[in-house]
Amino acid sequence: MLKILVSTAMLIPTALTAPSKWLWPTTLAQSLVIAVLSLMWLKTPAGTDWSNLNTITATDGLSTPLLVLTCWLLPLMILASQNHMLLEPLLRQRAFISLLTSLQIFLVLAFSATEFLLFYVMFEATLIPTLILITRWGNQMERLNAGTYFLFYTLAGSLPLLIALLLLQNHTGTISLLMLQHMPYTQLMTTADKMWWAGCLLAFLVKMPLYGMHLWLPKAHVEAPIAGSMVLAAVLLKLGGYGMMRMLILLEPLTKELSYSFIILALWGIIMTGLVCLRQTDLKSLIAYSSVGHMGLVAGGILTQTPWGLTGALILMIAHGLTSSTLFCLANTNYERTHSRTVLLIQGLQMLLPLMTTWWLMASLANLALPPLPNLVGELIIIISLFNWSMWTIMITGTGTLIAAAYSLYMFLMTQQGHTPTHITSIDPSHTREHLLIILHLLPLLLLITKPELVWGWITC
Repeated sequence: MLKILVSTAMLIPTALTAPSKWLWPTTLAQSLVIAVLSLMWLKTPAGTDWSNLNTITATDGLSTPLLVLTCWLLPLMILASQNHMLLEPLLRQRAFISLLTSLQIFLVLAFSATEFLLFYVMFEATLIPTLILITRWGNQMERLNAGTYFLFYTLAGSLPLLIALLLLQNHTGTISLLMLQHMPYTQLMTTADKMWWAGCLLAFLVKMPLYGMHLWLPKAHVEAPIAGSMVLAAVLLKLGGYGMMRMLILLEPLTKELSYSFIILALWGIIMTGLVCLRQTDLKSLIAYSSVGHMGLVAGGILTQTPWGLTGALILMIAHGLTSSTLFCLANTNYERTHSRTVLLIQGLQMLLPLMTTWWLMASLANLALPPLPNLVGELIIIISLFNWSMWTIMITGTGTLIAAAYSLYMFLMTQQGHTPTHITSIDPSHTREHLLIILHLLPLLLLITKPELVWGWITC
């Protein structure tokens, strides 16, 4: 753990002192080395045992895939942002890379924390670099409004979590993940206990986000620069799912009674966000709303509190992280050439960028969960888990899957097919950097087909 954290921390002095000509290649190379080094975490034996244990951090089957995804994303964010930052002054470029690096440090500490208080502090600390990325380097004038939404939704949701953690510390004498799993269950039956249950989960449901608490997400995604959209979609939303998995184990007696309304809200969100996607004209907004629908499926799987539900949720989180980040990168390549995100104004790009159309097709098929990709595996396991919880859920999840297929194909056909508008008949060709970026997203997704046990999590328990 210290190898990765120290190497990542050393990226900040590298970014601040590297010569201007070598700033991006040097930081990219160093972050790629860190990403490759992080793959050693996947060698830990399967099961519920903790490994890489020290006084404040450890890894297990749940945190390891998310940690590797976090480390893998940093070089991709640096690769994607080069063109966006080209005209910025050198000092701002250095600050930008330092912010991305600090965000990775906070995320690694959050996913590997063995104390709930350290997890909470790092959970909140990720707000600062993300907020600066959105408000300083966002594309449109509404970025300040988007940053305000993002900040206050997350802060308002996470204050009850802090109070709930302090109450837990007062009641049990510890908030260590290593100790709490061995504590005897207590009967939580009073109204105060139910409010404590809701307080524990509210921050994570806002972060995921659950439908009804999702209004900050489309704004933040649409206004953020490409690196902000990538890290939001791929990793920051997964903090909510990870926190729910860790916390719900402690709330076991109450979850059966209190999770009904949240599961219904999550399932209803799959339908509603899918329908919203079908009438979106903004490409980034469409991808952002599709993330809300997929996270609703994840929330439903986690709240069933079954091994299958938890496993499906983790697989879908990893697969969705890679897929949605790919889609945002592709949307950004279009935006950099046409300076528009409106779907009607960027039609017929297949004739101009034929290889990009291949990547669009693969990413769209991954988004609609084509077999044998991990997206399908995760969705199927969650759907089976929900069907076991209640047979009526098959109607909602089935309809949601059909709508997801419809808007994914709609997105592909509207951007790639049709007559090319006259204002984009001459655009820059696609660069090797962009193709490498997409390959580094899709390659792990395809390789996971051959070894899915890397992201099974707690399936062996």
